[in-house]
Amino acid sequence: MTASNGQPDTGDERTDGPGPTAEGTGGTGGTGGTSGTGATDDTGGAARADTVASVVAQWRAVHPGLDTGPMEVIGRINRCAALLQQAEDAPLRRAGLSRAEFDLLGALRRTGHELTPGELARETFSSGAAVTKRLKRLTETGLVERRADTRDRRVAHLRLTDAGRDLVDGLLPEQLAYEKAVLSALAPEGQEELSDLLAVLLNGLEGHSGALRA
Repeated sequence: MTASNGQPDTGDERTDGPGPTAEGTGGTGGTGGTSGTGATDDTGGAARADTVASVVAQWRAVHPGLDTGPMEVIGRINRCAALLQQAEDAPLRRAGLSRAEFDLLGALRRTGHELTPGELARETFSSGAAVTKRLKRLTETGLVERRADTRDRRVAHLRLTDAGRDLVDGLLPEQLAYEKAVLSALAPEGQEELSDLLAVLLNGLEGHSGALRA
């Protein structure tokens, strides 16, 4: 499995509650927390009636000369991400895992060899501190084991235990079925098109991540 959202993270988002709310997370000056529908497109027809459409209509009323196209794309991506995070991953929750923890286990499983904490951080787009925290719990629960490097005791090599491997192999089909259900609002061809478009966007963002941070 790849990382859950493809974004670097700096902490453990694991919670015992329902997860972060989607309110106020749209990234469009209020997209995430606004409700309501009824926005119309420039031709007077009914636009996509979601929370982002409502916010975009409000911004157009305030600044009619602005191009809100980027807001409509980024706002919807952020809103979907917030709602997915809020809903959590049901199969993982039942297993007592956060998505970030499952990403670590998945990285160890799919690469098929031992990884250092630094390599795991790169594989899962996580900070070193976040990986250290998650690994502590995963080793305590017997899912991951660490081996000290024979030449440098400060370096740890991590691998799945038998229990960790069995857990990943058992969860993966269930998790994929859950994600398929989440995407069921889109026809298969729509899912493929969306995947292709997001791949183009992701490649562009990853290629220009340094410039974007600057």
